[in-house]
Amino acid sequence: MRYTNGNYEAFARPRKPKGVDDKSAYLVGGGLAGLAAAIFLIRDGHMKGNRIHVLEELPVPGGSLDGKPVPPDAFVTRGGREMENHFECLWDLFRSVPSLEVKDASVLDEFYWLDRDDPNSSNCRIIQNRGQRAPDDGHFTLNKKAQKELVELWMASENTLEGKKIEDVFTKDFFDSNFWLYWCTMFAFEKWHSAIEMRRYIMRFVHHIKGLPDFTVLKFTRYNQYESLVKPMIAFLKDNGVHFEYEAMVEDIEMDLSSGTKTAKKIIYTLKGARKEIPLTENDLVFVTNGSITESSTYGDHHTPAPPTKDLGGSWKLWKKLAEKSPEFGNPGVFCDNLPPESWFISATVTWQNKDIEPYIEKLTKRKLRTGKIVSGGIITIKDSNWLMSFATHRQPHFKEQKDEQTITWVYGLLSNTPGNYVKKPIEQCSGEEIAKELLYHLGMPENEIDSFAKNSCTVIPVYMPYITSYFMLRKYGDRPLVIPKGSKNLAFIGNFAETVRDTVFTTEYSVRTAMEAVYQLLDVERGVPETFASAYDLRTIANSIYFLSDRKKLVEMDLPFVEREVVKHFVKKWKNTYIGDMFEENHLM
Repeated sequence: MRYTNGNYEAFARPRKPKGVDDKSAYLVGGGLAGLAAAIFLIRDGHMKGNRIHVLEELPVPGGSLDGKPVPPDAFVTRGGREMENHFECLWDLFRSVPSLEVKDASVLDEFYWLDRDDPNSSNCRIIQNRGQRAPDDGHFTLNKKAQKELVELWMASENTLEGKKIEDVFTKDFFDSNFWLYWCTMFAFEKWHSAIEMRRYIMRFVHHIKGLPDFTVLKFTRYNQYESLVKPMIAFLKDNGVHFEYEAMVEDIEMDLSSGTKTAKKIIYTLKGARKEIPLTENDLVFVTNGSITESSTYGDHHTPAPPTKDLGGSWKLWKKLAEKSPEFGNPGVFCDNLPPESWFISATVTWQNKDIEPYIEKLTKRKLRTGKIVSGGIITIKDSNWLMSFATHRQPHFKEQKDEQTITWVYGLLSNTPGNYVKKPIEQCSGEEIAKELLYHLGMPENEIDSFAKNSCTVIPVYMPYITSYFMLRKYGDRPLVIPKGSKNLAFIGNFAETVRDTVFTTEYSVRTAMEAVYQLLDVERGVPETFASAYDLRTIANSIYFLSDRKKLVEMDLPFVEREVVKHFVKKWKNTYIGDMFEENHLM
């Protein structure tokens, strides 16, 4: 695999790979990774669309990028994906997908213009005391000990962190900081998650430290991500003749593992209950999305909790079968077995049925609800919530089918087995109505109005997702299979459970990057994959992050022992009128 920087190859069109007209492709899974792989096969691999087949377990494509109406008067999304300007592979993909909203524009054009006209920001990130903005909102509140622990994690070699949890490398000082509150609720990290993944995130997104409290780092679509991202991809692929089979459960892939090579020989699947087989040759390329964070989701309703489950869906069962064939196909049990009971399992979508909720949301966001522009700008976290609840109200309408008086709010609780503050039950045992009551309590609604409002003025759909934070479970190298396993002739793994050391899981970028790497390697596409943004190696970015992590203190103002402070003063004088001094001054450290 070749990785590249700059415009030279970013704007180049690869020539047609040798022998591609004799090849076919089978995408096991129609989520973002599978759809992206299909588009790269057509655009960069010059494969004809009618030779590409998508086998999707669900009745609809899109995977975790979902969103749908729930008759008669509600909507549901299981989650929302946050994006930023340095998702190099994602934007490379969407520059070639025509927009369904704007004539003669790509999805990237549409997205870019939207963000230019209505840039994202949050006016309220943390609340407490029943709807009051936290007085230290906007500050990281990292003391000297916590800052030292963060630096030590940054400096650690990844292989020294194998087997270590986040709580193994940080102490109470760090977990009491706003930095951790921003971080864990934005990315869904739990204390028992992998320190390796935490470090990768810090290295990958250090250029966004400044924007963590106000979400100026993020970008969101106009509508839910199914309508804004998935539908344009499906339209593009169908226009190019790609075949889709829904309710297609791939149960096994027969492999020839002789002579040190790995060749997929047959796909065995059921289509709406009927057994099917697809014989394969080396010219038949197979792309497997192994594992899923939203698979086996169960849905409740306004009066009924979402049923808990630990059932394995098709992608997990298939991965386990493949892993039995070769250790180089990874270790799925690490990610899907024995998730701690306190883990995040529940999200909920609130459809406010009238405008009576407006004062509570506008008080926090300082924005009107129905302008088509940014509202909350991302999640608002309730600091003193027993569930560690967060909620977000995105641009309205969030669904094209919404009525004028309806508003959509997405809610999740990071701690699943702890009784609430108002509803004395864990969130995983709550109906939609009970989740609404807990949220309204924290928004500051008078207690004598909460029960009636939750019953009559909203409809809430809770969702139980047993594997939603599986990406971050403790792992070691090899537990995620390489995108192209060693010796593979025609099999690739794609999605967030495939391994590319260049990026962070739980992102749209990771799904697209693995798809791009898989297609480029199996077809020998003469174009490099864009390298991840190297902000961790940019001294200007690091200097800027130091300033904001210390809550906007200059070097000589930081909480340092006397000797260290005197050393810093000496170097500040020495660096003055040098490029290092200029860099520090530009980033407010001097």
